[in-house]
Amino acid sequence: MATQQPATRPANPRFSSGPCAKPPTFDVTKLSNAALGRSHRAAIGKDKLKAAIEGTREVLGIPADYKIGIVPASDTGAVEMALWSLLGERKVEMLAWESFGSGWVTDVVKQLKIDAEVKTADYGQIVDLASVDCNNDVVFTWNGTTAGVRVPNADWIADDREGLTICDATSAAFAMDLPWDKLDVTTFSWQKVLGGEAAHGMLVLSPRAVARLESYTPAWPLPKIFRLTKGGKLIEGIFTGATINTPSMLAVEDYLFALDWARSVGGLKGLIARADANAQAVFDFCDANDWIANLAEDVATRSNTSVCLKFTDDRIQDGAAFAKAVAKRLENENIALDIGAYRDAPAGLRIWCGGTVETSDIETMLPWLAWAFEAEIAAQ
Repeated sequence: MATQQPATRPANPRFSSGPCAKPPTFDVTKLSNAALGRSHRAAIGKDKLKAAIEGTREVLGIPADYKIGIVPASDTGAVEMALWSLLGERKVEMLAWESFGSGWVTDVVKQLKIDAEVKTADYGQIVDLASVDCNNDVVFTWNGTTAGVRVPNADWIADDREGLTICDATSAAFAMDLPWDKLDVTTFSWQKVLGGEAAHGMLVLSPRAVARLESYTPAWPLPKIFRLTKGGKLIEGIFTGATINTPSMLAVEDYLFALDWARSVGGLKGLIARADANAQAVFDFCDANDWIANLAEDVATRSNTSVCLKFTDDRIQDGAAFAKAVAKRLENENIALDIGAYRDAPAGLRIWCGGTVETSDIETMLPWLAWAFEAEIAAQ
């Protein structure tokens, strides 16, 4: 077992799960064409916002008849808009296996007070997807950012479903191949896989979701920031760049840069390959060391972005304190920043493996993780 510090260090120690690492070619000077000091409703602002929407469609392969909107408050805002605007027409099934999915359960059951069947699983597991009735509306998280567990496929979603599928895909979009024909509402943020700046969310609606919006009015009042229709018709401007509130044009420029970088590495296929390679390096490390393991119990449900790990060594006396000490030791050495487990998750580590991270940095960081583990074991 290694006792000395490894000889090399990662070129970029940023493995945070959000905001995530910027693309490797990022430099602030790349944002010099941002429409700063200009109205987002001026021609230049509208053009950039429309480019962000159409660039998203192009890179992710979103069907032409799906609507894509830039909305306030990051992924959270996009999910809340969907829940408040679309639910209530029929029974809902809420699927949760980590903290953010659990948060959506709270909103639907306690705030909106909707008739809902709640299906949950512990961290590291996933609910029985075969038991889901897609004639109900279904709300779920494709990739559990705080648990490192993802939906393995969409075979459980019926093509002839009567309900809507509402999918929080914030740490899946741009790293996993999302089956758009199975998803009626999909949300994500710029700050995850492409390493964009925070505060802006993306809302993707299928024709079925648009039909629900135009045929159903919720029983509760909707704040302006959640309204997607006017006079029973979709507000089309939201999906062409006329945002509900004022966006950051600097953040928009940053997202446009990230989309260009995504194209340069092969688009969605290239991004998936990069994330897969990063995650596999961590999986291989776990296989080679009996003191650490993936939190996801089933190989088929392992995330390739937010890889969550747990320490399994019997010598560890206080799991939470130990994990924090390892993370702190790596931070102090500027080897890995912000890799502690999410506050509601089991004690351990969370290593972001999305496409903006270089595999060489993952591979260089892992021997340091072994060093930090051994140092903390010795310090107990």
